[in-house]
Amino acid sequence: MLEGTTVGPRRRLPTQLGGAVGSLITVALAFLLSGIAIGGLGKNPLTVYRAIFNGTGLNFLLHPWSLESVAAQNLQQTLLLTTPIVLTALAVAFAFRCGLFNIGGQGQYLVGTYFAVWVGSSFPHLNSPLHIFIAVGAATLAGAAYAGIAGLLKATVGAHEVITTIMLNWTAVWVGSYLFSQGGPLQSSTQRSLPESNLVFAGARLPVFWGPKLLQGLTIGIFLALISLVIFWVVINRTTLGFEVRAVGFNAEAARYGGIPVARSLVLAMAIGGAFAGLAGACDVLGWEFQIGQPDVQASSIGFIGLAAALLGRNTALGIGASSLLFGALINGTSGRQLDPTVFRPDLASALTTIIQGLVVLFVGLNLVAAWHWFRRQRFKRRRA
Repeated sequence: MLEGTTVGPRRRLPTQLGGAVGSLITVALAFLLSGIAIGGLGKNPLTVYRAIFNGTGLNFLLHPWSLESVAAQNLQQTLLLTTPIVLTALAVAFAFRCGLFNIGGQGQYLVGTYFAVWVGSSFPHLNSPLHIFIAVGAATLAGAAYAGIAGLLKATVGAHEVITTIMLNWTAVWVGSYLFSQGGPLQSSTQRSLPESNLVFAGARLPVFWGPKLLQGLTIGIFLALISLVIFWVVINRTTLGFEVRAVGFNAEAARYGGIPVARSLVLAMAIGGAFAGLAGACDVLGWEFQIGQPDVQASSIGFIGLAAALLGRNTALGIGASSLLFGALINGTSGRQLDPTVFRPDLASALTTIIQGLVVLFVGLNLVAAWHWFRRQRFKRRRA
């Protein structure tokens, strides 16, 4: 009996540690190894990290009464970047709960931006709330429909979602490159020499509630992201749909035997995930970008950052919120306009962000906490033997 009570908690340890503690260990190791790389360049890692932290605006939390300070403006930019990361991470997480690996968040995000900029730069006579609602709704539905293609292929012919979503990512890139190219259907009607779209009308832009409206203040998009986190948690944990999705994710055959429509769950899981990614596109285009250029389509990578955030956040609402803030802060804190070049070269700092993201994904894949527990258990067995 004593033996059972000793081994039982040990076997439950990976589940308990694999959540928040595992993510914290992953982040700490990523920063530690990156710090070693910084030291190899002759810089003090603590000084560099302090400068990055100040550039993120998170130091505003230490004196929140300074609403117009530089720290406040930096935090606004960080939260603007965090918004689409949260939503594209939810696109990955929702599908993952159904046993699907949605690599297509980038393509779904791009499709959302296309519809958002098309609706936002059309229909100039619509009143502002209705225009915003239609533009956001069109982007969300477009992302859902685009992701639903991969879900439908999986449900009907068994096409692997990793392959189909990667192909759909590239399809979205090249379709966008055509749409905004010179002479393309969505190229600007006033700047015919530039491969970019028309500007979104002022009435279709998301309202700014903190910061200057003309200098990328923080929009209500952040609230859409937070509401989406709540919706994700409620649907997954408190609804019949969420139960069916999780059941299919655990064991599709058992779920089918229990009467759960597996094919419908697969399509819905991908479509709902795509809706989150499409909403991310709307938040960016209607919130601060206001137009899309052909180079923007080819350079965008927000969907892949969302993938890393979902992995680090363990596909949970709270974890995704925290990991998305981390990645948004890193991107903003290492940008050329934030990081003092005398502290660290900004071009190398942006590479540092990519390194940290890559290390996070690597360590999450390795599951260091589970490996640590496995070695401890093997050592325990050897001692008993």
